[in-house]
Amino acid sequence: MAHEPRLTTLLRELLAAHRVAALATVDADGAPGVSMVPFAVDPQQRCLVVHISALAPHTAQLQREPRAALLVAQSETAGEPVHALPRVSVQVLAHAAQGEALASARAAYLARFPEAEPMTALPDFRFVCLHPQAGRQIVGFGAARTLDADTLRAALGPAP
Repeated sequence: MAHEPRLTTLLRELLAAHRVAALATVDADGAPGVSMVPFAVDPQQRCLVVHISALAPHTAQLQREPRAALLVAQSETAGEPVHALPRVSVQVLAHAAQGEALASARAAYLARFPEAEPMTALPDFRFVCLHPQAGRQIVGFGAARTLDADTLRAALGPAP
């Protein structure tokens, strides 16, 4: 059995435990915007998958500028300090899923969100693969690291 570094295991667990992320995009004028998006991990493609509507501003923004960022964070607990909450921010390149990538993205997304299946028949929705480029992981107070694309892809792939 292959060994996985502890922080990579914690990253994999964070992404498995949380189903919603903040997606940061920029509009045509360069103004930033943030949207809440459900996401899934596609271990076959080693990417994150979102299912988004053409009616949402972030869809057109990703088509115009595929560079974006995603933040996944542990929820706060009342009365507990928030500065050390585990979280990861990931710089991504977004691409509409097509062909084999579409089948893989759809399967990964519906495995996590089976209730979304009727939405997949709506003509304005599409699956978008978010391919990691770099990131930053916070595990706790004073425990952080910069992530390269290879480390991120390893955490998005099958567990060792």
